[in-house]
Amino acid sequence: MLSCKELVANSSDFLDGQLRLRQRIAVRMHLASCRNCRRFIRQMRMTQVVLRKLPDAPIPELDSLAKRLADVQQGR
Repeated sequence: MLSCKELVANSSDFLDGQLRLRQRIAVRMHLASCRNCRRFIRQMRMTQVVLRKLPDAPIPELDSLAKRLADVQQGR
């Protein structure tokens, strides 16, 4: 049986569909019995969705916004 540590090590390949059949079966069997790893995989999937929605090009206003937020946090 796959350990939680092994599942985490294989999670990116699993989510990208790059595991061999035997490895996919082992991951799915582990997920069927491990609530924490199911939660981890669900969070990884949500992260992928969010990352795909980010713009490819840098946002020019982002640097100035970050500076303003840092200034506010430091009380300037």
